[in-house]
Amino acid sequence: MLTVSTLFRHGNNGTKANPNYIGPLCLTHLTRLVGFFSICSRALILLKINNNKKYKPKKSQINKRIAITSIVTERVNMYFKGNTENPLWFQLIGCVSTLQVCVWQELQAVRTEISGLEEQKRHISNTVKALVLPEYARALQRGREIRSRLNELHPKETELDQEHYGRALRLPNTSHPDVPVGDESQARVVELVGQKPDFDFKPRGHVELGEELGLIRQRHLAHVSGHRSYYLRGAGARLQTALQNFALDTLQRRGFVPMVVPDMLKGAVFEGCGMQPNAHRSQVYSLDQARFPDLNLAGTGEVGVAGYFMDHAVSWKDLPARTVCSSTCYRAETDTGRETWGLYRVHHFNKVEMFGVTADETGEESARLLQEFISLQKEMFSALELHYRVLDMPTQELGPPAHRKYDIEAWMPGRDGYGEISSGSNCTDYQSRRLNILYEREDGGLQYAHTVNATACAVPRTIIAILETHQTKEGTVRVPRALRPYLGLEVIEAPKYSPLKYIGPNQHSRPPRPAPKTR
Repeated sequence: MLTVSTLFRHGNNGTKANPNYIGPLCLTHLTRLVGFFSICSRALILLKINNNKKYKPKKSQINKRIAITSIVTERVNMYFKGNTENPLWFQLIGCVSTLQVCVWQELQAVRTEISGLEEQKRHISNTVKALVLPEYARALQRGREIRSRLNELHPKETELDQEHYGRALRLPNTSHPDVPVGDESQARVVELVGQKPDFDFKPRGHVELGEELGLIRQRHLAHVSGHRSYYLRGAGARLQTALQNFALDTLQRRGFVPMVVPDMLKGAVFEGCGMQPNAHRSQVYSLDQARFPDLNLAGTGEVGVAGYFMDHAVSWKDLPARTVCSSTCYRAETDTGRETWGLYRVHHFNKVEMFGVTADETGEESARLLQEFISLQKEMFSALELHYRVLDMPTQELGPPAHRKYDIEAWMPGRDGYGEISSGSNCTDYQSRRLNILYEREDGGLQYAHTVNATACAVPRTIIAILETHQTKEGTVRVPRALRPYLGLEVIEAPKYSPLKYIGPNQHSRPPRPAPKTR
């Protein structure tokens, strides 16, 4: 079904929009298409994140926010070219004003009343000593009434401010005009690289291969580390280290600066990156708030690197600033019905991440940096001798911060299908405005930067693709030539040591426990 976002995007792309169709009004799609809302609210988010004390906006900032209503009407009228008889025009105006603008207007009214009462309070305080007794009594009574009213208004101001801030956090970035519209099925294949492996035997999955070769253990871990956890041992552990070093060396040769980042970060950094750690069914793990207030485990190295640049300005001569980090990532994976077995969807994994900060002089700098990151991804996956495809992801798969996003999916014979192994996103100034990331121009002026991020190597999924692609009929795995210097092997074979024998609970015939020693 077409939505309002579909109508708008078709119109923006030059095709004729349907003026009579009234689709469901989805706030997320609406605000993505009319990205001016993101622009209007970014200043509020920046101020909120940078100031944990009571929020007191300046008059200039209040005037900017009051302009939201006029901007909304102007942008909608621009789209409809003054055709206010179109029923969709009325629905758009009503949806926008009721969901966001009215909250701000109510907040503004409360603050205006508070300001007026505070001024009266000061005036009464300054003049009360000069008044005769009857006037003094009346002024004193009026002062009590003002104080009582202020005690009612301040909590309301706080409540409205929090509601407005929460709604502003949910506003997504604008999306590129060429992004496909719709869900995952609308992803556009940009490029196919390499050939699918041709086997003269039935290929096995990575779990079966990993267990036979002593690389992976996922069984009997419910009472050890829980669901969606795993061990890598022997050549499996060496393969993870080899992939990390291969990616880090490749990127450092291209001028990337390596970095080690914290795994635990404050909620403001997550919010600035476009994530909501406290949302319902969030993918973010939070630490015990009673002991560690506002600390969360990062699900990607992007959050840690973004936190490094938060509240800092990058010198013009260092742009674009290219950073690479290798970190452990933690994800709740609350959608338990998907990929319940294997390494494809796990609670913890290691990942090498690229992160870039670039200028915003022409608006094209971040687009070029994203293409550079995608080229590096392709170079590394081709060196690993994988067959993969590059996808231009549609609107519903972008996530709030992404202006444009590309995914790379490798062919995994054990799954008999493609599986995502990396992605790259251009976030334009969405993150920099929330995190206060700027760059210093040649003339000394400051400007909000653009940020770009991309996965260099998500280790577990890359291991899946390597094991299933390079398996042999004998049950071994051929090591890609690019990894041999790092792994020290040409073929991964079964280890000489015997596998462990399980003697724990939940088995049909548990072996008897050893008798106690006599002393």
